[in-house]
Amino acid sequence: MAEIVAIKPAVAEGPVVARLDKGVLRLTLANPPANALSLAVMAALTAELDRAKSDRSVRVIILAAAGKVFCAGHDLKEMTAHRGDPDRGKAFFEETFTACAALMQAIVRHPRPVIAEVDGLATAAGAQLVASCDLAIASHEATFCTPGVNIGLFCSTPMVALSRNVSRKHAMEMLLTGETIDAATAKEFGLVNRVVPREYLNQIVTKYAQTIAAKSSLVVKTGKEAFYAQAEMGLAEAYAYTGRVMVDNMLARDAEEGIGAFIGKRKPEWTEE
Repeated sequence: MAEIVAIKPAVAEGPVVARLDKGVLRLTLANPPANALSLAVMAALTAELDRAKSDRSVRVIILAAAGKVFCAGHDLKEMTAHRGDPDRGKAFFEETFTACAALMQAIVRHPRPVIAEVDGLATAAGAQLVASCDLAIASHEATFCTPGVNIGLFCSTPMVALSRNVSRKHAMEMLLTGETIDAATAKEFGLVNRVVPREYLNQIVTKYAQTIAAKSSLVVKTGKEAFYAQAEMGLAEAYAYTGRVMVDNMLARDAEEGIGAFIGKRKPEWTEE
């Protein structure tokens, strides 16, 4: 197999470009300058995520963007064009926000870890996209905001992902003021994991992805699923649930192999079972 391959049926000139290299799938939003989440873009991104679920060669996913803007959120021109519909755009608005919710949940529920590589502005649903990823690495030039309040459209759906990443006070600060925060503040708030120089962003994100890709994908899938499930539970329920998860995990062949390799001071050979 070639070192770098395109996952079919991704199209090089399409709104989302997919490239697979050594277990790391890079999905690039490729409709600059805004990389807006039109219905077509959300459908393309969701389709790529769905395809990756059944592709065992995919172990980690990187979500990146072409151009100077990571993602400007929903395509407001597309949405405004439907105000002339008989229902003033209601059906189209419902379709848009339903598709967005499905996309964000597809990231959270995906069996593979998803890393956001952010270089540039992530605003509104673009910030929501970053918050929905499992990890986020940003360049020093990255900025973030939820500015809907400034244009009469409160960022209510971005709020769901944002409030599950940062403290309530920080989330409300972003939502109520609509002001842009820099990458360092985003790290302080907990929206991103690390802030790095732009020239090293791709290299560092790839290193993160390769480190995770070297783990058992079965174990990573188990852990990611349990992480989000227990976060919605009460304390006692969470401990009972994760206790069951660990028992099942201990019975997996990869746990047996991994523990045996640790004790034997050798590199484990994962079977994904």
